[in-house]
Amino acid sequence: MIDELPLSSLSLFHRLLIYAGEYLALTGEKLNGVEMVTCGIATHYSSSARLPIIEEQLGKLVTDDPSVIKTTLEQYGELVHPDSSSVLQSHVQQPVLGEAMSLLIMVATDPTAGQIGYALVPMIARGAMLGPNQPVILHMLDIEPAAEALKGVKMELIDAAFPLLRGVVATTDVVEACDDVNIAVMVGGFPRKEGMERKDLMSKNVSIYKAQASALEKHAAADCKVLVVANPANTNALILKEFAPSIPEKNVTCLTRLDHNRALGQISERLNIHVSDVKNVIIWGNHSSTQYPDVNHATVTTSSGQKPVRELVNDDNWLKTEFITTVQQRGAAIIKARKLSSALSAASAACDHIRDWVLGTPKGTWVSMGVYSDGSYGIPPGLIYSFPVTCEKGDWSIVQGLEIDQFSMEKMNNTAIELVEEKTLAKSCLN
Repeated sequence: MIDELPLSSLSLFHRLLIYAGEYLALTGEKLNGVEMVTCGIATHYSSSARLPIIEEQLGKLVTDDPSVIKTTLEQYGELVHPDSSSVLQSHVQQPVLGEAMSLLIMVATDPTAGQIGYALVPMIARGAMLGPNQPVILHMLDIEPAAEALKGVKMELIDAAFPLLRGVVATTDVVEACDDVNIAVMVGGFPRKEGMERKDLMSKNVSIYKAQASALEKHAAADCKVLVVANPANTNALILKEFAPSIPEKNVTCLTRLDHNRALGQISERLNIHVSDVKNVIIWGNHSSTQYPDVNHATVTTSSGQKPVRELVNDDNWLKTEFITTVQQRGAAIIKARKLSSALSAASAACDHIRDWVLGTPKGTWVSMGVYSDGSYGIPPGLIYSFPVTCEKGDWSIVQGLEIDQFSMEKMNNTAIELVEEKTLAKSCLN
């Protein structure tokens, strides 16, 4: 309930709009009544069961005096505090850390990577990746021919005056770029060119990621978390893991959150609902056209509780055909439409991936991440494969015990076969 807001509450509301409000908008988190009172957006809280009584008492008042109305509301208001699961506890009200976290954004070699990197760095500086109270130092790495452009990006970051941005390192020196970084987002790779054979493309990326792995191994922080975005993302991540043995295997991942978000978007469009009401889709396998977008365990929040996506869509043919191919081929459709590949959505997905990994996934919700297979669901160990995962205290865990039907198992195995082939091809490029 909201009556006349005092100046102190307006001040809190103003600060919320600047900091937490921006964070909530970027992440899709929502405030409940208790949290609104805590922030000063609302002045009184009461359970819904008492609302008829409050309405009756207010109806009896023959005055518009704010103080009388406030006194009446206070008779029925309850003293409340956010619990430990509140978004305010986990994100908005987290204390400002004394030390800034250092993030490497590697955008070398690929024009597409430059677009993603350009979209990504302001998101990080605004707190979309690590929350609104985590200071950051950005390390940006590019190749020598792009040094001047990189210098221009640094100037823009300074000019934007981001409160969370505590420093910018713009360099073409891989050692300087990797120095003591806590998080590395590997956006750059060698792009496929017309007439290039698959093995030639793999050979180029093997060389790049072998070198990047060596630099991270020697110079990054011991607990550095790595996200590989550049394609072939799963196999590039596997190469990096193999050549950076001191980085824990659970700290090397690849981006399939973009595909996960695309699946959420397609379901929300089909059902004409808000995307935040859909959860627990799964992307299995490779970040390629063999990936398997799975909605068998996905649900939608409705006025009558959680409902299965499959039940609400009520069209198995669409879910097994057009839905899957649309998600699989979304990147190509975007290239056809804008003559450039996905940059904004890829950058946003990278923020989502790291944010959930570091800060944790909401209770009852999982996300898709390309992680090192431990043999779960019969997927061969030793691949970087996209699974449903939950995250807590900076660690991820594969969701276990999900029922897998025959249709899904075939799709999951097909994308695993492609990853085995890519792994074999990458190894041949090393010999």
